[in-house]
Amino acid sequence: MSVLTAPLSDVHTSNDVKIRPGEPMTARACAPLSISADQYGPALHSGATAVDIRSQSDRDRDGILLGALAIPADDILARLVPGTAVSLAGAEFGRRWVLVGRDGHDAEMLTWRLQALGVTGARFVAGGQQMLSRSSGRGPLGAHTARDLETYAAH
Repeated sequence: MSVLTAPLSDVHTSNDVKIRPGEPMTARACAPLSISADQYGPALHSGATAVDIRSQSDRDRDGILLGALAIPADDILARLVPGTAVSLAGAEFGRRWVLVGRDGHDAEMLTWRLQALGVTGARFVAGGQQMLSRSSGRGPLGAHTARDLETYAAH
């Protein structure tokens, strides 16, 4: 099943968000959906967490996103929306996530759905990994990845 056609009824939150199959969804707040490839590094540096939604075969072929959480696209809503049975420990409505797909299309739809479910800090990289790989200005890595690299270099 594609992330574009997955039923929203599979996501049950504990924050009074009622999700019923077949009902239209609307986002509660007006927030931007996308960032450019040039904004990716600065977003991570300012505290956002990158989430690589590409398939394992895409990551094997095109390379990993250093420091990104690798979560299959089909699991994104259940993992990043707080209050589900399998939510990440760090899943909060105010958390800033940057979704990166292969070309940005699946990430765009998932970002819209996350925002509609109240995760208004969700964004996606327009053009996805394809655009990131062409961008010369990816900027600094996230702070946690920079610390990891410093630790590796010290040994």
